This record gives sequence, structure tokens and C-alpha cells, in this order.
Amino acid sequence: MSPVLADVLLVTALIGALALVHRPLGDYMAAVYSSDKHLRVERWIYRSVGANPDAELRWPAYLRGVLAFSAVSVLFLYVLQRVQDKLPLSLGFKPISPDQAFNTAVSFVSNTNWQSYSGEAAMSHVTQTAGLAVQNFVSAAVGMAVAVALVRGFARSRTGDLGNFWADLVRGVVRILLPISVVAAVLLIAAGAIQNFGDIHTITTLTGDKQAISPGAVASQEAIKDLGTNGGGFFNANSSHPFENPNGFTNLLEIFLLLVIPFSLPRTFGKMVGNVKQGYAIVAAMGIIWFLGVVAVTWIEYAHPGTASQLAGGAMEGKEQRFGEGPSSLFAVSTTMTSTGSVNSFHDSFSGLSGGVLLLGMMLGEIAPGGVGSGLYGMLVMAIIAVFIAGLMVGRTPEYLGKKIGTREIKLAACYILITPALVLIGTAVAMALPDGKAAMTNIGAHGFSEVLYAYTSASNNNGSAFAGFGANTDFFNTTLGLCMALGRFLPMVFVLALAGSLAEQKPVPVTAGTLRTEKPLFTGLLVGAIMIVTGLTFFPALALGPLAEGLAA
Repeated sequence: MSPVLADVLLVTALIGALALVHRPLGDYMAAVYSSDKHLRVERWIYRSVGANPDAELRWPAYLRGVLAFSAVSVLFLYVLQRVQDKLPLSLGFKPISPDQAFNTAVSFVSNTNWQSYSGEAAMSHVTQTAGLAVQNFVSAAVGMAVAVALVRGFARSRTGDLGNFWADLVRGVVRILLPISVVAAVLLIAAGAIQNFGDIHTITTLTGDKQAISPGAVASQEAIKDLGTNGGGFFNANSSHPFENPNGFTNLLEIFLLLVIPFSLPRTFGKMVGNVKQGYAIVAAMGIIWFLGVVAVTWIEYAHPGTASQLAGGAMEGKEQRFGEGPSSLFAVSTTMTSTGSVNSFHDSFSGLSGGVLLLGMMLGEIAPGGVGSGLYGMLVMAIIAVFIAGLMVGRTPEYLGKKIGTREIKLAACYILITPALVLIGTAVAMALPDGKAAMTNIGAHGFSEVLYAYTSASNNNGSAFAGFGANTDFFNTTLGLCMALGRFLPMVFVLALAGSLAEQKPVPVTAGTLRTEKPLFTGLLVGAIMIVTGLTFFPALALGPLAEGLAA
């Protein structure tokens, strides 16, 4: 079988699996967030934190819950890293330095999982499992809760109530993330991933050198790492490490896990607003952008442009021989178009144009299909922008799902889409202007600039992947990237929840002959176009200085 045919079959199998679970998983999540009943374990959790799960919250109270929970999580994870040497199962590791502990705490709480350390050589068993793995669950559940709050804003009328944050958080973990993660972890263990709490093993290699082999609860963390679009690997090599990703089956499983919830949430949206066709329009826009990205990167990597790649006969530097160019490209696009950051190859080694596509996937706001929760609310904000543009074209007041998009709504949507570009471009400019920023570059010229641009794009969009050729473990980058991760995660949530509250207070607008049919293919095309124009062109000058200049020079 030719490699190209094998890659086509791989993508076809992945799309088939995602289509197969889209409806049942989407319907199940809609039922979870619409239920008025609580499981016994959930009631115990509510009592332990002093929350009333039946109390409806307006958007300021919902936001306070999000921010308070996240702030406590950052503090807990920071302290855990600073005292890990005094806890059981420390493996002899020292405490994490203050700047790196801050960066890591913000990273995992914001669902970014940017890592400026080698997990197997820095983090104890307790830090990995009780700290990082727990945040993989709850940070994903926070994103899903905010997305559901926005959906309720569309579904409800004449009320400012958006549900209960604590109930949404707990249900997301207990009823959705945890059960799927258990099944996925069992599959990973059966396929060869490790799961233990053993001590570090020192072995002698064939050349006589000593090598330390780190054990750990890898399979359980790997499952939620991908399912929750987190991305932080147990090992520094992430999903290119055979303990995390043993073979082709686990590689496909991990790609499936990081896409399955984001691609199913539009069905949840359609069910909760009472019109599943609206969900189909959203998921179609997500799928079109994702598929075009997969085709583009795979084609470029097979063409292996550039003198070095052509002389070598292929662009395999930085890629796993077990997977090859096609599966590596599929993984790379899927991880940058979600907020995952998990990698099975190193993006620093992709060709210049491929790196540009991967950067663009994050710059679009990671909405194709995006992170768990964040992808859906990001796409819905872009849908509001699209209907506003359509309204300007035909001279009508824009409406979406029976809600008028007025001055307040469009201002909130505009603020949402401006936050990330500001963080990325200002952060990159400051880094390039200072000696600390330039010193971290391991390459010169356009590729070196791409490394810095990628770092701030990844942090501000809560992706967490890196070009892997960038020395980020410095006081400057640990601090500035940590701030970008925090602001890039929580500032957009402020505007999303304020938008949800504004929509929920409106009374529904009747559908007329002049109403834009937002469930039709025409709107899907308009939405894709609006995304590419409004967000894509914002970053074109920066892309021209980095990956485009490198690609054209090759």
C-alpha cells in the first residue's frame, strides 16, 4: 500500500469515527447540562465546597465562580510544585523554581499546558497526578461550562440566568470527561502505554552509557491530556514518546480523542437551542477549515520543499519514523486547530509554509474545531460577527437564533476577537526588541522570528505546543508567556459571559421572510469567509515576516 493511500484511509477512518459519535455524544452532553438531577457523588462534592447547585446565576456571579475557582487552582498547583520534594513519591526531584512554577500553574489551569521543563526529569508522581492531571480535567470542564452558558444565552429569553457554574463544572468532569477518559486509558494500556508509580530505572545502553528510564501514571494522564484538549505530555517528547504513544493505533486514538468533544459540541448546541440544523452549520464550518488545513500541510510535507529536504529525499527530520509524514501532519493540524498542544512530531522541523498553516490554525482562534468548550464559544462569537456583516450587506438589523445583534452584542464580540491578536503581536514585538527574546532563538532570520511568534501565539491562544527549537525556560519568558496564557484564557471568558447575559435578557425576535437562514450552507460559507478575513488578515504581516518569507525563500 502506498503511503498516500494509507494516509487517505487514515483520514477517512478518523472522519468516519467522529461522524459516528457526533450525534450520540452531542445528545448526551446536551442531556447532562440540561438535567435537573444530581448524582450522589456530585451532591457530596457540592457539600464539600459549600455550593448550591440549584441556584441560577447571572453572568457576573457565573464569572466570579470561574475566576475564583481558577485562582485557587493556580495557587494550589504553584504550592504543590514548590514543596514537591517534601511529599511522598518525590523521586528525588527538587522544588520547581518560582518563575517556572508560576508559568506551569497558569499553563495547566488555563488549559494551555505549555511546558518549559522536561516532565520526566522535573515533576514528581504526586505533582503529575494530583496536580497536573487533575487540572487537565477541571480546566477542560471550565471551558465547557462557559460554552454551555453562552448556549443558554441563545436558548433563554427575558432572564439573565445562565445556569450554575458549580453544577456545570462538576457534571462536565463526573459525567463526561471522567468516563471517557477511563475507557481511553484502558485502551492505551492495552496497546502498550505504561501506568505505574515505580522508581526511576537506570540502565546501561549498548554503548556503555547510563540512561534513566522514568515510570509514571502515563496512560491515565495521556487520555485526559488529549480528551480535554490540554496537551501537556508526561514526557518531554510528548506523544512522540513510545510510552505515551506506542504505535499507529494509539496515534489514531489520540487524534480522535482531541477532536471528539469539540466536533460533538455543535450537536449539543443545536439540541439546547431547539434546532439541530444550526449545529450542523457550525460543525460544517469547523470541518471545512480543519480539512483544508490537513490537506495543505500533508501536501506541503510530501512535496518537501527546500534544498535540504530534497537532497534527503523527504522531510522526515523531526518526525517519528513510526508514523511518517502523513500521520505527523494530521496530528500537527489537529493539535494546533484545537487548544491541545500535544505533538507527535516537532513543528520546528516542518517546512516554512507548513509552519505557517499551523500558526494560522491557532491565529484563527482555534475554532476548527477548537478547544473543549472554547472552540464552540469562539465559533459562536464569529457567527455573530458573520451575521453582523451580512446585516450590513442587505441593510437589515442582524439577528442570530432569534436574538438581535445590537450595539452591545457587537462590541462584546469585537472585544473578544481583539484580545488574542493584541497579546500575540505585542508580546512578539516586545520579545524581539529585547535581548532576552533574541537569545532564546536557536535559529536566525525568518525561522527564528517564527519561533518567537509561535511561542506567543501558542500561549495567548491556550494551545501549548511549541516549535521545539526555542529556549523558553527563562525568567522573561516564564513570566511574559504566563501572563499571555492567563489573559488569553480569562479575558475572553469575561466577554463571552457578558454576551451570554445580554442575549438571555432579550425577548425572541420572530422569523420573517427577510431573516438570514443561519442553518443553510450559504451561512456556513459566509462564516468561513468571515473567519478567514476578520481574523486571518490580522496576522498576515507577522506571517509574511516569518513562515511565508521562509517558505518562499526555500
